Amino acid sequence: MTELSTDLRETVRQRYAAAAVQVAEGGSACCGPAAIETDDNFGSALYTGAEREDLPADAVAASLGCGNPTAVADLNEGDRVLDLGSGGGIDVLLSARRVGPAGRAFGLDMTEEMLALALANQKKAGATNVEFLKGTIEAIPLPANTIDVVISNCVINLSTDKAAVFAETFRVLAPGGRIGISDVVAEDTLSPVQRAERGDYVGCIAGALSFTEYRAGLKAAGFTDIEITPTHQVADGMHSAIVKAAKPRTTDTGTAGGAAAASGRGARGGASDGERADGGRMEDGGRRTDEG
Repeated sequence: MTELSTDLRETVRQRYAAAAVQVAEGGSACCGPAAIETDDNFGSALYTGAEREDLPADAVAASLGCGNPTAVADLNEGDRVLDLGSGGGIDVLLSARRVGPAGRAFGLDMTEEMLALALANQKKAGATNVEFLKGTIEAIPLPANTIDVVISNCVINLSTDKAAVFAETFRVLAPGGRIGISDVVAEDTLSPVQRAERGDYVGCIAGALSFTEYRAGLKAAGFTDIEITPTHQVADGMHSAIVKAAKPRTTDTGTAGGAAAASGRGARGGASDGERADGGRMEDGGRRTDEG
């Protein structure tokens, strides 16, 4: 990772950590001195009133996404769901209800403060089929072929290594698995400089891929049945979009996607188990162990 990429990641981490603390102290992630700047195109307003009412207030207050991925993801009873960049846990908790007690919803976040907030929200919601993990979306701490659906809400655009995110998402998905993602996507006519002029990196604008780049990145990772559908404009030439794609039920290890699945996380050092936010470990097949 370059020094610039490291600096950008730390900037993102600091801003979202501050937003989590602000919510925990009774505020909102989108208001106040440490806030992430948002408008009606982002946040809890994109969820239905019924969804908001049934969740802990802090999970709603911490919502900073550009869509509602649980409304478009194909979730079924018994599915194993992973939310990339789970924040305060709103999409994890909603997914947990959709998949039922036979399923499981995982949330992955790199920010200690957001994970603490998510765990508190899980306790308030009484969700028992939920697990939060600490880590980055470029090196997902879960075994290969163990997730049925990956969701994410305006987080992939924050990554400085989107190719790694797509490869890791493909790796953890079981054959036939799918993604249902909300993200900010730029019109193909906008250059990276023009995207940066429309907003900062932390605000989900400057790091956005174009429609063509997004589709090419998913295809290179091995995904098929790719659909990218704009839903509403968030800045001039920038759109919130629903991104859907699938991992083939059979993969050819001679292809880019097949090679990514066969090699695990390669140079990113993927272990077969990952750190749970509550201090335990998550092992192969979704089994949990507790340390100490």
